[in-house]
Amino acid sequence: MTEYDYDELGLVAGLEIHQQLDTATKLFCQCPTELREPEESTRRFTRYLHPTRSELGEIDDAALEESKVDREFEYLAYDSTCLVEEDDEPPHELDREALETTLEIAQLMNMKPVDQAHVMRKIVVDGSNTSGFQRSSLIATDGEIETSEGAVGIEDLLLEEESAQRVAETDDGVRYSLDRLGIPLVEIGTSPDISTPEQALEAAERIGMLLRSTGKVKRGLGTIRQDVNVSIAEGARVEIKGVQSLDDIDDIVRNEVARQVELVEIAAELAEREAAVGDRQDVTDVFENTDSGVIGGALSSGGSVMAVRLEGFDGLVGREIAPDRRLGTELSDHAKRHGAGGIFHTDELPAYGVTEEEVADLREAVGADPEDAVAIVADDTDTAESAIEAVAERARTALEGVPEETRGANDDGTTRYLRPLPGAARMYPETDVPPVEPDPSEVPEPELLTEKVERYQAEYDLGAGLAEQVAYGTHMPLFEDVVADGVDPTLAASTLESTLTELRRDDVPVESLEREHLEDVLGMVEDGDLPNEGVGDLLAVLAEEPDRTAEEAAEAEGLGGADESEVREAVVEVVERNEGQVEEEGMQAFSGLMGECMGALRGKADGDLVSRLLREEIQKRA
Repeated sequence: MTEYDYDELGLVAGLEIHQQLDTATKLFCQCPTELREPEESTRRFTRYLHPTRSELGEIDDAALEESKVDREFEYLAYDSTCLVEEDDEPPHELDREALETTLEIAQLMNMKPVDQAHVMRKIVVDGSNTSGFQRSSLIATDGEIETSEGAVGIEDLLLEEESAQRVAETDDGVRYSLDRLGIPLVEIGTSPDISTPEQALEAAERIGMLLRSTGKVKRGLGTIRQDVNVSIAEGARVEIKGVQSLDDIDDIVRNEVARQVELVEIAAELAEREAAVGDRQDVTDVFENTDSGVIGGALSSGGSVMAVRLEGFDGLVGREIAPDRRLGTELSDHAKRHGAGGIFHTDELPAYGVTEEEVADLREAVGADPEDAVAIVADDTDTAESAIEAVAERARTALEGVPEETRGANDDGTTRYLRPLPGAARMYPETDVPPVEPDPSEVPEPELLTEKVERYQAEYDLGAGLAEQVAYGTHMPLFEDVVADGVDPTLAASTLESTLTELRRDDVPVESLEREHLEDVLGMVEDGDLPNEGVGDLLAVLAEEPDRTAEEAAEAEGLGGADESEVREAVVEVVERNEGQVEEEGMQAFSGLMGECMGALRGKADGDLVSRLLREEIQKRA
């Protein structure tokens, strides 16, 4: 990839971090924040959504374009969701636990809470919310975080409701699941202070660490999403949605810079060629006898082939603007937004069953000169017409350079077109939820994860690596709770970070273990009812049979602690079985026999006790 001087290009970037909060209930109702499997749904219903005008009588451009795609939205409801998620009951008051957690986050970023928080409606007509809007409330402003390349301002902190989860495409539209809809979500927006891809990654990592420091955010795939805003001096602001992994952020910024540089250069070349975009033309007759499967399939279903002449575009439609993406890919993205499968263009033809003769006939039909390109769409007539118009409109913006737009992040670090940038017309007040007055004085400031690592080493004598694993791990709140209840810190840390990992590697379904299982097993060790060595065995049993309690499983599997006489009996049996080795090697036989003793006791005895008794029995016979 080309290395750019980002300062010379005038790179400006900002982040929007969306993080789910781990609260007991949702933001505007008392439903739990647990996710469900689609097959567990108890009912389903459908909706059709359309944009509404703002208080000023305006319709948001992004919502308007979304509404042009005729789709039915199907929703899965559960016994753990209610009428609020279905938009058949007004929202309840803002969840207090979510508000308090948001204020903790504000403190960590040195932000100023607002005097009064009002809930707003943000128009969203992609089906991800049954009401056609997302509820959002500004909680704090004017903060800052530090990076190695300088401070990055935090402009705003909002508390929002999470959208419904997209689970499938249907013949008529999209199917969503309501289990996720309404989970409290914070949105953190930075100032446009980021000037390199590396700083973007560092800022995102810093914000992620601060969020996890609260111990009150959800963890796992899909619980945090990053949006990145990128522009260069000669380009335009582009919002990139849905970056799932922090590690992708720097690549996303690099690739977007490269894309904008290429688009600026293409615009300059088009200006030099005095390029233009023609009108839509029906070229169905050209392909009456085509061998192309795509085009033939559309025509056999009564469809049409629509074309647009791109004057002066020859060779530029196929020009790469990002890894494996070309200007033609941009045109195709717009066609797909209008229901088409994509486009063909003359920079890539003949191919896909389209012959050289058909390309020549196509050029003649639209009056294309050698320096021109032609794009075509084959589909049902209405779709083909709307899609080719979208292609033509995107080609016209290529004459100007980089369009302002919202794009989606791809897994390979590139992006795709989603919709125009939203404007202020998509926001208006929510009249069903009363405002609240945030009071930060009642909220303690959380301890940073970096500070926890240092404290765990100093206070609990954990090694640096184990302390960091615990502090940054998903079980950190549980670790602190069980240690406060008297469990040995080293045992708790090694169980939560090492034992569970080892069990997972052995294909034990540790995801079945609930917090209560872990608390009870560690509590049994603390009470002397289970030796340290029995922890892994008992957790493995509970993972396979999660409906049992720790006490029931320990008793049934014989994993309770054995008294000294039982342990000595087992040790004597092992020593006598290996009497010849003991007489010959003496204490040198200890290591091998120790493992055999522990295996015979199956975790029912503490290792120190077994070691002491084994040494005694060997000494008697040596």
